[in-house]
Amino acid sequence: MIKSGFTKLPVLAVALAGGLCLSACASQEYVDQRIAEVNTHVSAVDARVTSVDQKADAAMSAAQAAQAAAAQANQRIDTLSTEVNSVREAPPRAPRG
Repeated sequence: MIKSGFTKLPVLAVALAGGLCLSACASQEYVDQRIAEVNTHVSAVDARVTSVDQKADAAMSAAQAAQAAAAQANQRIDTLSTEVNSVREAPPRAPRG
């Protein structure tokens, strides 16, 4: 009687260990839910990155336009400075009259 009890013990232990191992596995539904959550998060981050990228492109365009306008203004200032200097250096005119 005791001998038959000991032979059933390893079988019972294997069955118990197998049951515990199987209960720790994730179900397909659980994995699908987690993947869906991650995909949702990735999509949200991707949308945010796209928005930030568009804003950065717009800022770059505005900065380039401002740089071009500043260059034109500097050219105009240089031209006017030359004209003002030539007027200052010109001999005085005789009064009319």
